[in-house]
Order: sequence, then structure tokens, then C-alpha cells
Amino acid sequence: LEPSSSMASISEEQQLPQKRYFRQRAHCNPHSRHSLDSPSRPADVDWPGIFASDFKEGDDVEFADVGCGYGGMLFALAELHPDRRALGMEIRIKVCDYVQEKIRAMRAAHPGCYGNIACVRSNAMKQLVNYFRKGQLSKLLFLYPDPHFKRAKHKWRIISPALLAEYAYVLRPGGRLYTATDVPELHDWIVQHAACHPLFRQLSPDELASDPLTPRLVDTTEEGRKAQREGRSCLPAVFERVPDPADTTGQTGAVQ
Repeated sequence: LEPSSSMASISEEQQLPQKRYFRQRAHCNPHSRHSLDSPSRPADVDWPGIFASDFKEGDDVEFADVGCGYGGMLFALAELHPDRRALGMEIRIKVCDYVQEKIRAMRAAHPGCYGNIACVRSNAMKQLVNYFRKGQLSKLLFLYPDPHFKRAKHKWRIISPALLAEYAYVLRPGGRLYTATDVPELHDWIVQHAACHPLFRQLSPDELASDPLTPRLVDTTEEGRKAQREGRSCLPAVFERVPDPADTTGQTGAVQ
């Protein structure tokens, strides 16, 4: 399925959920009390129920889009990697409902496609390791996260030393952590914290340019397109999970 064919027909557009009925604040306080159902451990996740599709044993989710918003990157991943499963994680209930409805509509419009993506309402800052085993993921994405401008709220940012340890836990060696923002100060913060973490290294400009996902970081999300329209630059930064110091196998799990 070509990405450009996703919205091919007028009749299909009429069947898709309309964003105006699912609008919610751009960001949500992850430290507020939310009524969220969460598995107690990865072994308890009902993956067949989440994907509502033929989910065989061994069909592990490999990609996670944290704060997936209205699902732009999630649908791009479905098209770029039809043989890999991707999960969107979104804390805002109306936005999550929209993505779930759109997935159902796209599956109906394109039989046999989009069965490899799903969206759950969750707080990834608290529940990521409830969903994913150690080394399960090969791609972990954080696109246009809440910048939390006030200094007192910097501890709420989605990239922090404590959370990077969790991201390193669920990413396999060779896996990649993708970030993008239109806020230069947040970009600098992300690079400062992720690049100095012992289990991550920042991709060089050449490596970044050769990653097929890099161009999609700019224009697949609603936030990215809005930034482009308003003349703000997208600032991507990608980091590769390096092997644990004690790991001498040299095995990697990168998926380009």
C-alpha cells in the first residue's frame, strides 16, 4: 500500500472519523490522576484484543509511538513496515478514540492492510514497562512532545535520565529512539540528556540522512505539518541503543 493512497477516495474520506469531533487539549498532565487500565506486566497484555486481528504467538510489537496524537506516524509505520507491528500510546481519551476509529475505518477501506497497528490509552511515563519486555522494541518514537517550558516542570519532560533508563530497557541493542520537535530549547535538552546516556549514542548526520524514517519525522504528524505551515523548523534527533557493557554477543535488532 502506497502512503499516498491512504486518502484516495472521497467516499473513504466520508467514512473516516472527523477530527473536529475528537478535539482535546494539545497536551495532558502525565502526573494527574487518570483512570487508565494497564496490564501489570508484559505477559498479561491482551495483544489479540488490542489489535483485533489475527495475532499469532511470536508476533511481537516492535515499534512504539509514544504520544501518538492523531496517528499520523502510526499510519506511516503501517505502510512502511506492513510486516511489523506498531503500537500507538496516547493519554488523551478523545484522541485515542479517534485513532482507534480511524484504524477500523482504514481496515474496512483497505482489506488486508493496517492490521499491524493499534492504539491504547496509556501513560507511557508510568506504564511503558507494563507493556514491553526487555529488548522487545526496535523503534521508539517521541514526536513533538510537550515542551514544558517552565523550569519547575522540566522534570515532566518525556526525555529525562530516569526515563531514558526505561527506554534503554525496552529497546534492543541496535534499536533506535526517534525524537522531533519544533522547539530549539527542547531539542537541545533532548540531545544533552540522551547523548550523554551510557546506553545511547546519537546518530551522525550521515546516519540520520540514511534512515528511511527521518523524512517522515517532519511531515507525518499533525504537529509537524502545523509547524511547517507556521514556518518553524523540525529538529529531529535519533539515538541508537548500544549493547550493555556486559553484552559481548554483538547482536542487534535495528530495523531500517
